[in-house]
Amino acid sequence: MELTGEYGPPRDEQELAAVVDITTQAFAMVAADAEGVVRKNHAAGLLRLLRHDGQVAATLTLIRMAQFLGGRSVPMIGVGGVGVAPEHRGAGAATRLFHHFLREMRDEGAPLSVLYPATQPLYRRVGYEQSGARYEIHVDASALELGERSLTLRPMRPSDEAAVDACYRRFASQRHGWLDRGDYIWRRVRTPRQDTAHGFVVEGASGLEGFVYLIRSLAPQGAVPKQVLKLNDLVATTPAAARRLLRFLGDHRSLAQDVVWFGGADEPLLALLREQTYQLKLSMHWMTRLLNVSQALEARGWPPGLSGALHLDVADDVLPDNQGRFVLEVEGGAARVRKGGDGRMRLHVRALAPLYTGFLTPRALQLAGMLEADEASLQVAGALFSGPAPSMRDMF
Repeated sequence: MELTGEYGPPRDEQELAAVVDITTQAFAMVAADAEGVVRKNHAAGLLRLLRHDGQVAATLTLIRMAQFLGGRSVPMIGVGGVGVAPEHRGAGAATRLFHHFLREMRDEGAPLSVLYPATQPLYRRVGYEQSGARYEIHVDASALELGERSLTLRPMRPSDEAAVDACYRRFASQRHGWLDRGDYIWRRVRTPRQDTAHGFVVEGASGLEGFVYLIRSLAPQGAVPKQVLKLNDLVATTPAAARRLLRFLGDHRSLAQDVVWFGGADEPLLALLREQTYQLKLSMHWMTRLLNVSQALEARGWPPGLSGALHLDVADDVLPDNQGRFVLEVEGGAARVRKGGDGRMRLHVRALAPLYTGFLTPRALQLAGMLEADEASLQVAGALFSGPAPSMRDMF
């Protein structure tokens, strides 16, 4: 772990108070709310900060979890709560903070890091690049009149938690780019700050087949305000469960007009609607950083029917162990990576991120000037990294 005098977790109440102040100003939060969040994250060991002349200059929150890529769960470090003290803005504090953080997380053994950017230039400087998307989905409740009541739907109970976790994991493992959630993300789903999430489950002969967490809010519409149903999570593992959940949401049409949730552009539930009575819009692109090129390539899943070898030449000016030539060999849905090879595909580790997730094709990266390769390497990479567009439901 790279914990130095300049970098590490808060050491005392004075530094913790400084993190609270930075968080309050960076995110325009009420001080009491910021303090609650910061103290909770500090108790879990999630805070890191950069010191300059003995003062706290910048801070971030790290989130240990994983991400489903190619059907396999890849350990991943999420990043949130990045803030810089106003007097240190524009002086490179965030860049120095991330240099320390990335080295610490690589030393810890994490192959990947993912974040949602407030600004892209900073994160691109330290090796992150756009690697997937989060879409906002709006459906009119009146369009959800599906005639499905064959499965039992009931309010969620505390005893359902393990079954709900397992149901989500079965579903998310087939959604390229979705999180393999840890406690931090599950708390945000179940107990969102300043909101109440109501949980409901759908049961069939095989047990729990789907669930929804919904948040109700009022939106003024004419003389009679109507509810907006924001779905913190919506999961169906069978067609019957999908229809039952949509029917349940449609049963709210006298109370609510807009039903909102997040996911990918390939949201399967939209295929059940009779008409295109929905809106799908980009919320944000998330960014990925490969901390360990070899481990990351070996950890994700690969198309089981394909085999091939790709000779990479990777540049990384922050993590020198990623620098150099690698041979990626894929067979039987798994990969092996070794040092060496001919380096026929040349790219920065930043450009490797969208190739790795399948967000951009090798030819798109070549067109953007982010990759150089011969024709044979482009074809091999195009086949190996092909697959569904990477997406994510959760914000962090």
